[in-house]
Amino acid sequence: MTIRVLDPRQSAHGDALCMAPPLASLNGAVVGMIDNAKIGTARLFDFIEEILRGEYGVRECIRRRKPDASRPVPTPMLMEMRAADAILAAIGD
Repeated sequence: MTIRVLDPRQSAHGDALCMAPPLASLNGAVVGMIDNAKIGTARLFDFIEEILRGEYGVRECIRRRKPDASRPVPTPMLMEMRAADAILAAIGD
């Protein structure tokens, strides 16, 4: 009898990702906010948006809500976020 061992790991594909450089300032910035559809996230984002606008001069917040907390952000929603200078994603538990 032969034992066959499978390796579930995948090798890396493409170029390594790196983080975007930090913004010099949030003043005048557009911030994207992705709500994970859990019960407390909208309230949390209301609070964060108030702080971002009032204390940091954020010009606009683009807020979108995922259809389901357990699934990835839909591609069309991600495309809308391209207009943002920075993006927040949060869990509202």
